[in-house]
Amino acid sequence: MAAMKRDRFTSRPQAAARFVAQRLILKPVVWTVTDVTVIGREKVKKLDGSFVVVANHSSHLDAPLIMGGLPWKQARTLSTGVAADYFFDVWWRRGLTKLFFNAFAVERAGGQRRGESAKVLVQRGVSLLVFPEATRSRDGGRTLGAFNPGAAAIARSVGAPCVPIALIGAGLAHPRGSKWPGPGRMPVGVVIGDPMTPIGDESAADFMERVRDEIARMIVAERDGVLGEEVATELHGIAPGVAPIAPPPRPAKKPQAAKKPKTAGILRRKAGAASAAPAPQAPETPTSETPEGTAR
Repeated sequence: MAAMKRDRFTSRPQAAARFVAQRLILKPVVWTVTDVTVIGREKVKKLDGSFVVVANHSSHLDAPLIMGGLPWKQARTLSTGVAADYFFDVWWRRGLTKLFFNAFAVERAGGQRRGESAKVLVQRGVSLLVFPEATRSRDGGRTLGAFNPGAAAIARSVGAPCVPIALIGAGLAHPRGSKWPGPGRMPVGVVIGDPMTPIGDESAADFMERVRDEIARMIVAERDGVLGEEVATELHGIAPGVAPIAPPPRPAKKPQAAKKPKTAGILRRKAGAASAAPAPQAPETPTSETPEGTAR
């Protein structure tokens, strides 16, 4: 790893400010409005150096739950990738996001990068928190979406481990579209898995798929204990013990034929009307079979 450069991601004063923001303000609030269970914290206590946290995403509670659930030694420099078009669009939201989440901007629409790249941050000793589904689940976390392999590619390229974290019930406690967690201290779970590294020459896509499978396995293994079997079945919409799967892809829209100019249609209609009209007939020659040709 490269020598650590002191800036807002790594400076001691900034870390002290984040400790106050995360551990003395944000965590007590989240732990008060929800009933949090953290499982597997001991699996990362011996991690020394940067790593990449990969988690499922269904709620605005997700980042606070992970940062509050990890030991402070591992969470101290943890930097969260956030959507630049939302969290970095106005100065006050940008400032709060940087303070509470040590955030770096992720351009969802392929815009110009703001600040250092995620890979450079990991090389400098900064750990990352990435939600590879790119956006919050639209079904409250009942299914896992496709995982973008970018985080696995970063971890693979710099030799940092990936830490899978399964979040259970966050989408039920604070669903997409709500402004605040619901009443009643809904149960939520933070399940921390064993650090994972690529196997042999495993590609980033295959590595990320294996991380996704591990997150799905942890959800299935722990959701009944965190939520209770009845709530877990209702939340995930599937029987206990069955892994969450991605929703079926939407059918592709049939290509629409290009609209033809109106003038062409008018000409066709005129031509059709002309062909349908009876052609003028020549006068008939009188015969013995016609009234005009009857012999007098």
